[in-house]
Amino acid sequence: MAPQEPTSDELSQLKEKYTLAGQSHVLAFYDSLASEEKASIFEQLSKFDPTYINTIAAKALSPDDGGAKAAPTLEPLPESASASILDSKSEDIKKWYASGLDLIAQNKVAVVLMAGGQGTRLGSSAPKGCYDIGLASHKSLFQIQAERIRKVEELAAQTKGGSSKVTIPWYVMTSGPTRGPTEAYFKEHSYFGLDPANVFIFEQGVLPCISNEGKILLESKSKVAVAPDGNGGIYNALVESFALDDMKKRGIEHIHAYCVDNCLVKVADPVFIGFSASLDVDIATKVVRKRNATESVGLILCKNGRPDVVEYSEIDQATAEAQDPNQPGLLKFRAANIVNHYYSFRFLESIPQWAKTLPHHVARKKIPHVDLETGETVKPSKPNGIKLEQFVFDVFPKLELSKFACMEVRREDEFSPLKNAPGTGEDDPETSRRDILAQGARWLKAVGADLGGAEGVEVSPLVSYGGEGLEKYSGQTIDTSKPLEA
Repeated sequence: MAPQEPTSDELSQLKEKYTLAGQSHVLAFYDSLASEEKASIFEQLSKFDPTYINTIAAKALSPDDGGAKAAPTLEPLPESASASILDSKSEDIKKWYASGLDLIAQNKVAVVLMAGGQGTRLGSSAPKGCYDIGLASHKSLFQIQAERIRKVEELAAQTKGGSSKVTIPWYVMTSGPTRGPTEAYFKEHSYFGLDPANVFIFEQGVLPCISNEGKILLESKSKVAVAPDGNGGIYNALVESFALDDMKKRGIEHIHAYCVDNCLVKVADPVFIGFSASLDVDIATKVVRKRNATESVGLILCKNGRPDVVEYSEIDQATAEAQDPNQPGLLKFRAANIVNHYYSFRFLESIPQWAKTLPHHVARKKIPHVDLETGETVKPSKPNGIKLEQFVFDVFPKLELSKFACMEVRREDEFSPLKNAPGTGEDDPETSRRDILAQGARWLKAVGADLGGAEGVEVSPLVSYGGEGLEKYSGQTIDTSKPLEA
């Protein structure tokens, strides 16, 4: 339903709210607008609390560091809160896998996908999840991940004799520009074989863009300039979209959250779910081993006694190069953040209590805006304002160490992000494709299949979730020019 032009009383109340906040200029052109434009800007402005916007902008622009602070105390997470697939006992991994599959079979596990980004750097305006990395099957990232959900549902059902229906609901967080195209793409591809009733597409929030002087910028005479509120906006969006209510109705207790751009992600990984649930933590995170001291990745560690993420730029050279006293040859701080998290439902239920206390970070940008004197659009040549965003990990320090855990996984098995244009040579479509094909080759070689000297083969997620179930290919010669499909 199209928004309606406000009554004079409604408009008066809105004007008062923005005037009191020193932001009355957002309605400077209101009287000259057409009726539908008046309705549109009224609806947009009604969604924001200008006093709150002023507060978070002021905090972000002038963070209170409490004067001269001592350097933070940084330590790796304690062993009690950490495990590594690289050196855990096989019986522990099997135990976590079995318990995770059991929780999935009980329909207690959900998945949240952060998919707000467009493929701009990849030369595409479509949602990044629609991107075809060049596999022989031409499956998009969305399809690969949907098929992993279908396969792990099947594996969990088999533990119950295949008699009960297993459902992992998929909550897909989009942004303003990607929501419509994402919904259309899912419909066009029949939800990749998933039941549409179990795919919940929602949208992250936006915040107004702010000038360097603290004023809300107008994109046009009838529209505020806005930007997505960062991946940390996931928390508020889960509440506002009623996704959390949906989880509660379904009896969900464990949630896996991840980013769309990782083609190797183990969606609803039973090992990770089982590990996290066994420790009864509220948040757990997967990490990969930092390649070297200079790799520019955020690190998951203990900062002033709390779990946290520290960016590469915040660590001095001596800290970055420090060796692990217990494991010679390894970096002391090596747990690279890959934005792959577990949450207990009980923790996500507490979002309303803390969401507004998370910090906002400043991104200084060149923001096109309307000149309030002339009404003309100005395209600045240098940064003229800020976009405010939250980070998903900003919530970590709110937890006691006893409620946080970290699992180190193999990079080659679980992390290959798609961030750069084709031909970049790192984190691009070619490396994504290479890593999926190499993984398939490892799986098939492990059961004794003959790949004829090929370095890679595409194994459909519907054939194998994590290398299981491939014994029938032992001794067979595999045609690596086409995908191995179910």
